[in-house]
Amino acid sequence: MPITVKELAVLCGARIEGGDADQTIHSAADISSAKAGQVTQLTSAKYAVHLQQSAASACLIGEEFTTQEVPESLALLVCKDPELAFIEAVKHLHPERVYTPEIAPQAVLANDVTLGESVYIGPYAVIGEWTAIGDHSAILAGAYLGSNVKIGKHCRIHPYAVIYDDVEIGDHVTIHSGAIIGADGFGYKFRNGAHVKVPQIGNVRIEDNVEIGANTCIDRGALGSTVIGTGSKIDNLVQIGHNNKVGRHVIMCGQTGVSGSCTIDDYAILAGSSGIADHVTIGKGAVVLARSGVAGDIPPGAQYFGSPAKDKKTAYKEQLAIQKLPDLIKKIKKLEEKLLELEKKP
Repeated sequence: MPITVKELAVLCGARIEGGDADQTIHSAADISSAKAGQVTQLTSAKYAVHLQQSAASACLIGEEFTTQEVPESLALLVCKDPELAFIEAVKHLHPERVYTPEIAPQAVLANDVTLGESVYIGPYAVIGEWTAIGDHSAILAGAYLGSNVKIGKHCRIHPYAVIYDDVEIGDHVTIHSGAIIGADGFGYKFRNGAHVKVPQIGNVRIEDNVEIGANTCIDRGALGSTVIGTGSKIDNLVQIGHNNKVGRHVIMCGQTGVSGSCTIDDYAILAGSSGIADHVTIGKGAVVLARSGVAGDIPPGAQYFGSPAKDKKTAYKEQLAIQKLPDLIKKIKKLEEKLLELEKKP
């Protein structure tokens, strides 16, 4: 939705320096490619060189930045938090698609489905019996909801997401395409030369304001619930095993795998490709760095790295020591040669 620089400044709580306050802004772009009629942001000094040659009409910038040689046509929108302000600008200029409430004729709804106000059900979506969908939620084309599923208000289930029976989802939850919520947990007992499946009769409970990425799998509990706490954000291609308890505002990056019965406490971060063994606790605010393998508990606020994961400082020292090994080996060989020469002398 187009907006003038002046209106954008009001929206973002910014003051205008230079440029044309009446210029119309129609879209947002990154600082290296922004053109006339676009707004961008500068949040790091290393990108300031792009600002000097930018064709953008407006740039959100922090109060602590000092800039020189800014084009006359560029309006600086100075504010306390340019990143958050830019998010608001993008949301206004590129609003999320709104679905007109309707039930597509190709959708399949079982008996006893309960729909709230202004619900959208797309073509070929399948809704199981006794399922309830809250006000203003959208179930997009080809999504599957099993029996006795509860979807809260203002949710969006993207195409071809699969939600198994008995899953409970709160308000303002987004589940992207290909995600599978509530499949059986991976539980077996080895008896008489064969793997015997442990029945998985629990469910998944997702609290408010959660976003789950494409092709992510969250397994149901074996007996109780697998829980994803309020405000947590889960990337694409993440595997969360059965009976995990994920706290509030947790971040899980792509290709992370969490085994069963773990506790991931509030505000923890699991970086890309990290792996967590079963029955592990990740403390509040702890960070597991990329490609780390965690086999034991991590205390609150700690940062762990490596496989097996250790405190970041210890792990980095070990990595530096490993880098020195080739030189140390050469020195040892030279010392061995000198010792041999000394031993040969009478």
